Amino acid sequence: MLIKTPSQSLTEQLRARLAERIRSRLLAPGARLPSVRLCAQQQGVSVSTVVAAYDQLQAQGLVEARRNRGFFVRDVVAPCRTAASAATAQACASGPVNPSADAMALIRGMFHRVSNKPQAGMGVFPADWLDTSFMLAAVRKVTSASAQHDFSLHYGEPKGDGGLRRALSQKLGAINVQAAPEQIITTIGATHALDIIIRTLLRAGDCVMVEEPGWAVEFARLDALGMRILPVPRRADGPDLAVMAQYCALHSPKLFVSVSVLHNPTGYSLTPGSAHRLLQLANQHNFYIAEDDTYSHLAPDHATRLCALDALQRTIYVSGFSKILAPGWRVGYLAAPPDLVERLLDTKLLTTLTTPALLEKALAVCIEQGQLRRHAERIRTRLDQARARSVKLALAHGCSFAAEPAGLFGWVDTGIDTDALAQRMLDEGYLIAPGALFHAVRQPGTLMRINFATTQEAAFWTVFARLRDGAL
Repeated sequence: MLIKTPSQSLTEQLRARLAERIRSRLLAPGARLPSVRLCAQQQGVSVSTVVAAYDQLQAQGLVEARRNRGFFVRDVVAPCRTAASAATAQACASGPVNPSADAMALIRGMFHRVSNKPQAGMGVFPADWLDTSFMLAAVRKVTSASAQHDFSLHYGEPKGDGGLRRALSQKLGAINVQAAPEQIITTIGATHALDIIIRTLLRAGDCVMVEEPGWAVEFARLDALGMRILPVPRRADGPDLAVMAQYCALHSPKLFVSVSVLHNPTGYSLTPGSAHRLLQLANQHNFYIAEDDTYSHLAPDHATRLCALDALQRTIYVSGFSKILAPGWRVGYLAAPPDLVERLLDTKLLTTLTTPALLEKALAVCIEQGQLRRHAERIRTRLDQARARSVKLALAHGCSFAAEPAGLFGWVDTGIDTDALAQRMLDEGYLIAPGALFHAVRQPGTLMRINFATTQEAAFWTVFARLRDGAL
């Protein structure tokens, strides 16, 4: 609630609050502001105060008024897109695509801490879940005086530390993905691995299929590189193969980006039958599949993975350790078909030259000594308990689940517009992830993604229910 002070009027406070959210991308470009009357009701101020605040935002170029529709956030960072990007969006079969704003709202939310309260919209575990001593001990172990000298004066191995790649080869073998150390390239996180694949296999104007709902950052990266995004509906058993077949016939896509296990945001996992048919389609239409297994540490080893069935022929495996160890440890990797490895390595060298040998050697120690495996087991046990509490609270507060709860995230139907709810929750110090963030073309709706680790306490749901009921 806004309170008038001698130094700042209510209008100035409201304008400053909204302006800060627009500049930090917590209010994404294209988002509609609450109507004047609704905003006045939400903030406990007069209609004239809201009108004056909106007028000031418009004068600053932060919002624009659209006749008979209201006020909308302008893109203050990138007011116009390149001709190539605009042409690409126009040509895309799914219609205009401008996912960058949604992605940046999600990413900036990771760095813009709105309060000290647990944040339902975050994509990582709480810091206290990841607070361990074995990682620092591993770093100390590999930082002898001679080792530090070598790290400082040499770039290291182009593909990444050989010890880590050998450990990763054995780790992949445990989930039936057969990849020799020579087929593995380390990266600066799984995001970097996906970027290497895209830059190697695609050029501006190429078509790429991506699951929807899906990771907003992937939509944004593809759009920024001028690709034609073909959204593929994700179902419980896997991607919609009928839609993929139509895309293949019409657009000859070169790549499909997929999360087979514990899909973000739904939690779905691929079934063997769907995986088999998908690989048949890839062989028939000559496209590669980038399989993002970021959440592998949370999944059972027997989960169906395309790379295990395909033996890395048309598939490229991607994973990392930031989710399970620490967001700051940007160590990821990819495992690729032998005939693609050198091309992918060239792209890595062009973008980063090398990856941090110190962290890679320390990570190898954590894997070889079994510390990572035991840590992941503890996290899974704790997550199972948190998920059970969070699901019970969500159901008790009138929500339903659009997908069976699994993994780190829940795909929740709230019954109200979550874009509007997100702004009201921000006023209470909570950042949520509306369902619109996970679509190539923004589609406001009633879904939101929750993090089970941060929604297991009643306080969040109490505020959620109060704001939801006040909006009905």
